[in-house]
Amino acid sequence: MRVIAGSAKGRPLRAAGAATRPITDRVKENLFNILGARIVAANVLDLFAGAGSVGIEALSRGARAATFVEVDRAALNAIHTNLHATRLAERARVVRRDVFKFLRDAAEPYDVIYVAPPQYRGLWAETLLLLDQGAWLAERGVVVVQIHPKEYKELALTQLELFDQRKYGSTLLCFYRLRKVASG
Repeated sequence: MRVIAGSAKGRPLRAAGAATRPITDRVKENLFNILGARIVAANVLDLFAGAGSVGIEALSRGARAATFVEVDRAALNAIHTNLHATRLAERARVVRRDVFKFLRDAAEPYDVIYVAPPQYRGLWAETLLLLDQGAWLAERGVVVVQIHPKEYKELALTQLELFDQRKYGSTLLCFYRLRKVASG
């Protein structure tokens, strides 16, 4: 696991341990190719952050700030180690908290929200439904959910809409944005 591009390109990242499933370099590279220029100056929220690979990649590519939310102690240690090794800590905020408590306590708009919870527990759907109820996403922001393809199901969302899906082997990336309101 490494930083693929930007100011920290090529720096190795420490894994978070058995409690997490890191994103592969191939999936991460494709994700950031899709996000493109929207990552520059973005405020990023990395939920179930694991080792922080996605948020760190965003910072390396020019994101203004990244908030990492994680509860696992080994993962938190990996995030801090990786932020220090990449020299990106000054634009990062690491929050040791349950994701659902974090989302219920405050609302701040983010340009990119990345959701990669433990598999097969329905946590992705619970997180997305909670994001759908709040003001977490900036007007032109995107929520990206990383799940196993077998986990996907359509959800009854009111504010968010699915606009793209990409499958890479056993990883499915689902892209959501705020629903466009019809003017009339």
